[in-house]
Amino acid sequence: MTKPKKETATPAAQAPKSRRLEVPARPGVSDDRAITDMLAAGEVTGALAMVGFAAGDHGELSLTDMVESLRASGEAVNRGDLRAAEAMLNAQAVALNTIFGELARRAALNMGTYMGATETYLRLALKAQSQSRATVETLAAIKNPPVVFARQANIAHGPQQVNNGPAPNSTPARAHPGKTASAPTELLEDRTHGSPQMDTRAAPATGRAHPQLEPVGALDRPAHG
Repeated sequence: MTKPKKETATPAAQAPKSRRLEVPARPGVSDDRAITDMLAAGEVTGALAMVGFAAGDHGELSLTDMVESLRASGEAVNRGDLRAAEAMLNAQAVALNTIFGELARRAALNMGTYMGATETYLRLALKAQSQSRATVETLAAIKNPPVVFARQANIAHGPQQVNNGPAPNSTPARAHPGKTASAPTELLEDRTHGSPQMDTRAAPATGRAHPQLEPVGALDRPAHG
C-alpha cells in the first residue's frame, strides 16, 4: 500500500518589482500606516511616475529602490543640501535648449514649402526656449536669492496719545489774509482763589444796576389807520 503524496503549497506569483513596494518595519507602526505615510509624503506617487515613464528606455526598475532614492534626496534638501536639485535644474535647462534647437531645425526645413508645419515647429521651439530660460532663472535664484527691502512700520505698543492742540510755549498761528480765524471756545472761569474753576454760581438778576441787561419794554409804534 503506497502512502499518499504530501501536497506542497505553490508560492503565489510575486508582483513585478516595478509594482512591488517593500516597506521597512517601524517599531509601533503598522504596515498600513507606514505605507500611508509614504503616500502622504509623495514618495510613492513620485516613484510610480518615474518607473512608469523610464520603463521605455531603462526597462523595469525597482519601485522600492526608487522610493529609497527619493527619500534620500528629500532628506538632503531638508538639511539644506541643494546640490542634487541644482544639478537636475541644470540638466533640464540643457535638455530644453536641445529641444529648442531640434524644433528650430525642423521649422527651417519646412520654410517656404509647408508654412503650417513651419509655424507649428517655431511655436513649439519658442515654448521650449522659454521653459529653458525660466529653468535657468530658477537655478540662478537658488544660487543667489534676491534681497527684499521692506520698509519698517512704526507700530507703537499700547495706547497712543494724540495731541491736536498747540505745543506748550508755542505761538498761535496767525490767520492768513482773507481768512477769518475762529476764536477758541473758552469756559466761564472763576479766578477768585487763584486757580481757574468753573463758575457754578447763578446768573445775576436783571436790575437797574445793569441797564444794559434790562428787558426791552413796549415799543411806541404808530397805529395803523
